[in-house]
Amino acid sequence: MQVLVRDNNVEQALRVLKKKMQREGVFREMKARSAYEKPSEKRVREKAEAVRRYRKLARKKMQREGLLPAPKKVIRPARG
Repeated sequence: MQVLVRDNNVEQALRVLKKKMQREGVFREMKARSAYEKPSEKRVREKAEAVRRYRKLARKKMQREGLLPAPKKVIRPARG
């Protein structure tokens, strides 16, 4: 993973790096590896993740087909 530092702005580069690591799931994996997870707990967690993914895909499909309203768009004020 690589982040460019522009104009010696290390703080901004660190924010970008943290965001990239969050998207990749690095923090989640580090937390999971910090302690032993029993095989039964792992099965339960993976099953719950699969159900969550399935429901998310089904919800998106229903939104595309017009059976569910699309989520509200949040309008954020411009920074700067």
